[in-house]
Amino acid sequence: MKAVTWQGKNSVSVEQVPDPVIQEPTDAIIRVTSTAVCGSDLHLYGVLMPYMKPGDILGHETMGIVEEVGSAVTNLKKGDRVVIPFQIACGDCYMCRQGLQTQCEVTQVREKGMGAALFGFSELYGSVPGGQAEFLRVPLADYNPIKVGSELPDQRYLFLSDILPTAWQGVQYANVPDGGTLAVYGLGPVGQFAARIGTHLGYRVIGVDPVEERRKLASQYGVETLDLHKEVADELRSLTDGRGPDSVVDAVGMEAHGSPAGKAAQTAVGLLPDKLAQKAMETAGTDRLSALHGALDAVRRGGTVSLSGVYGGTASPMPLMNMFDKQLNLRMGQCNVKRWTDDLMPLVEDSADPLGVTNLVTHQASLEDAPELYEKFQKKEDGCIKVVFQPGVRD
Repeated sequence: MKAVTWQGKNSVSVEQVPDPVIQEPTDAIIRVTSTAVCGSDLHLYGVLMPYMKPGDILGHETMGIVEEVGSAVTNLKKGDRVVIPFQIACGDCYMCRQGLQTQCEVTQVREKGMGAALFGFSELYGSVPGGQAEFLRVPLADYNPIKVGSELPDQRYLFLSDILPTAWQGVQYANVPDGGTLAVYGLGPVGQFAARIGTHLGYRVIGVDPVEERRKLASQYGVETLDLHKEVADELRSLTDGRGPDSVVDAVGMEAHGSPAGKAAQTAVGLLPDKLAQKAMETAGTDRLSALHGALDAVRRGGTVSLSGVYGGTASPMPLMNMFDKQLNLRMGQCNVKRWTDDLMPLVEDSADPLGVTNLVTHQASLEDAPELYEKFQKKEDGCIKVVFQPGVRD
């Protein structure tokens, strides 16, 4: 089959690789009909490369048609249409029963001290082949796939795999009071959905992003927008009676702009051999923290900052004195996709499309276009906000 493979820093290629096969009786194989590029894929494209190996198959936003199921799978059959959550969970352990599927005790990557295994996301999360391919092996297939109907197009359902529940969880974690104000730092795909969810739930939403196209798209959903600049926290306070927004979602993470020291640290780590680079990332402050520090500065006293953006440095510096003094609440973590499926399914199937799931994709292409579109997405060129590949049917 064809698959998008990581080959080195800022380098992907489409290669012929072996088709996946049933390895465990609880597996399923799906034929991929749509698969998207996520902001987290950009972390692998550059920042987290010490944990990648040439040939690793990328992608964790995937849906398709079931082609084959293992002998122990009872909840799926060939021909079912499914969305695949980005994490792999059992659904029955203590953590899964708490709605913390990203901490699944069956699939935790214990040798790295990490949570549940993820599709296409480096050795940190199990080196599981991802879904930017023609076929995908899905472990624990009685629990993980989300079955969907056959009438609506893929685009209605695809984002249930990651970015839509990630945004929903981010807003839920933000704990916005009734009638309150939510600021969203970063209006990429997750930030767009977080902002739209905020307005859908009745909050005043202010989005912050340096890219004009992203601000314009958010404004179509009732979001007030600000350009990113050094005094943006002061501007947010001036728009909220001098206090700052009640809650802030950081939908940026380690790819943040405007953090030259963090960029230099990431570049230096990238020059080290893999084992040394891994050690540096695990013991040094290598994140670009401008978005996070901006959110902590802007949020009102007693407010909440919710992190949906991914961070990778384990010793990144934090302004703890100010956080303590402001009595802030901080919530974070990978999204527990299936915890939110029942909340989101009626919204994605609603003919009114209240969250605009059909109005996010800016680039649709074949797998062969992956190298060009990864670069465009990283550089935010050509109005690139969301990329979806459609592998199609094999000859």
